[in-house]
Amino acid sequence: MPKPFRGHIGVIQRNAVTSWTKLVPRPEIFLFGEEEGVAEIAAELRIGHLRDVAHNEFGTPLLDDLLRRARAVTHAPVLCFANSDIILLQEFLDAAASVASRFPQFLAVAHRLNVAVQEPISFDGDWSRSFRSGVLSRGVRGSHTAIDVFVFAPDLYSEVPPLAIGRAWIDQWLIKAARLKGVPVVDITRVAQAIHQNHEYSHIAGGQQGAYWGKEALRNLALYGGVPHAYTLLDVTHELTPGGRIPRVRFRRQRFAVREWLWRNCIERTAPLRKRFGLRREALRRVRRNEPAAKV
Repeated sequence: MPKPFRGHIGVIQRNAVTSWTKLVPRPEIFLFGEEEGVAEIAAELRIGHLRDVAHNEFGTPLLDDLLRRARAVTHAPVLCFANSDIILLQEFLDAAASVASRFPQFLAVAHRLNVAVQEPISFDGDWSRSFRSGVLSRGVRGSHTAIDVFVFAPDLYSEVPPLAIGRAWIDQWLIKAARLKGVPVVDITRVAQAIHQNHEYSHIAGGQQGAYWGKEALRNLALYGGVPHAYTLLDVTHELTPGGRIPRVRFRRQRFAVREWLWRNCIERTAPLRKRFGLRREALRRVRRNEPAAKV
């Protein structure tokens, strides 16, 4: 459900959607909505375009109608709902296939990797190699609350509330609904990440604060029906490993709570002492996020 294809948002959305067309085998791709440039991009890239998705009184499209329309136009055995600024590389499709081969019903999710992209990506030749060594190597792992891409069996979400797309709490509702059904929620981050191109929020009244805590976001929170951040990447049930195994995940939320306590009490409170001994805050932050020293 893209935003208008203009300015920087237009650049990164074109980057994202084009990256999806490079996956092998090429998936069916549908863009929804009638924003500026959507029809033209769909025609140029030879992908589907569906109009007339239901909106709320603010003009914001609704998740329930989008998923209903998506199920109606495809017989694919697996669906993926991805934000229009998310670049996907081949390992993402391979990871999704691995999970689908293991579970008849599932939700696959991934940590977001935030990258700074200002210009159109050249998709000539082996574009992913230069992208990995350049842009991707400087990415910063996002919060466990921001996900932006979901892979699932088509009949997983049969009853969907009218959540406003592009506002907070959709990600967490999708995880909550799967967990309440007892469906495996699989974190594929160790194999593939959702590559998010950074952008501003001028398209939303109130900017980023409006997206997270405006009227529509608060309505989403009420429909979500839980306390904030109750269902996030801390609440997955399984994890895909580089070796192809999908073991259960245990005590992730508890381990996160311990790391946060250590950060507040052992890192933040010792800032003057660390500065004296030259301990770098960024290195410690990577430990907090359980990240490797460098990404490739």
